[in-house]
Amino acid sequence: MRIAIVGTRGIPANYGGFETFAEELSTRLAERGHQITVYCREAYAGGLYRGVSLQYLPTVRHKYFETIAHTAVSTWHLLSHRPDVALYCNGANAIFTLLPRLMGVGVALNVDGIERKRKKWNRAARLWYLVSEWLSKYCPTVVVTDALTIQEYYRQRYGKESVFIPYGAEVGKVDSVEALAGLGLEPGLYFLYVSRLEPENHPLEVRQAFEQVATPMKLALVGDAPYAQEYIRQVRDTSDTRIVMPGAIYGTGYGELGSHCFAYIHATEVGGTHPALIEAMGRGALVVYRNTPENAEVVAGAGIAFEHGELTAVLRHVLAMPEGERERLRRAAMERVRAHYSWEAVTDAYEGLLKGMMK
Repeated sequence: MRIAIVGTRGIPANYGGFETFAEELSTRLAERGHQITVYCREAYAGGLYRGVSLQYLPTVRHKYFETIAHTAVSTWHLLSHRPDVALYCNGANAIFTLLPRLMGVGVALNVDGIERKRKKWNRAARLWYLVSEWLSKYCPTVVVTDALTIQEYYRQRYGKESVFIPYGAEVGKVDSVEALAGLGLEPGLYFLYVSRLEPENHPLEVRQAFEQVATPMKLALVGDAPYAQEYIRQVRDTSDTRIVMPGAIYGTGYGELGSHCFAYIHATEVGGTHPALIEAMGRGALVVYRNTPENAEVVAGAGIAFEHGELTAVLRHVLAMPEGERERLRRAAMERVRAHYSWEAVTDAYEGLLKGMMK
């Protein structure tokens, strides 16, 4: 098949979950003999990456217009280089899936979570996401949801049936520790938080909760965000020398952090299946997670939940737990990912879906 992937910042991944998804899926599909084009934003370099063609197109560098502007330009290009099928990422791009579909291209739309609930968006952006949810009922050939909770949301609110295909993650620990040494961390002696540093992901809450815990362990707050500088300044405003904030980390260093942490803290409250949560579980991390339906669906008992205002007490509880119980949860987390969130199984599902949409 000739397959186009549209709506991400591009690959190789160095931003967030959709970019990692695009890289993992596209490279695996390329290994299986398909011709894959990933549309990328102009700031990236390259042309061919691990067998995947990279198409670089410009966009508008603006918090509210960057994604949809690039998707609009990418769609125009896609129509003049007709693929067999296209996979669009991000529910905000729903409107752009209609024209390719009318032109005979099968289009799948991965809507992610309920993005309009993110605090970073203004009223106009939230309205765009709300309208896009409705448009997803009509514009694409198929809607893909990566969490059963989100699948049920679209079914109940819009009467729209979607195809459930989860996110994937690698299983197993990374043995090396070079990145840890560079950050002043020691294996097994730090808590880990990974996410974009935005309000709905609650890095400030995590930092403040950890500051109230008496422990020699450190907290690594890993992540960044392109349009949240004032909030990030608040997150970084601490005198606690136990807290390490290196910004975003990718590749082997990211794998090391998840493999050797004492526990991973997942505080995100908005979205579908969160890549960082599954990735930490796949590395065998002890997971402490905010109790939302989406997070609970992923963890399924292989971690420790907390409600709003409970994080400090839960961190103290985790430190006091018998090591045998902590190890039981770490093994359960890894096995859950192995059984339900492997990238090969995800690729199988998308390959079958895209083949079924060919005209």
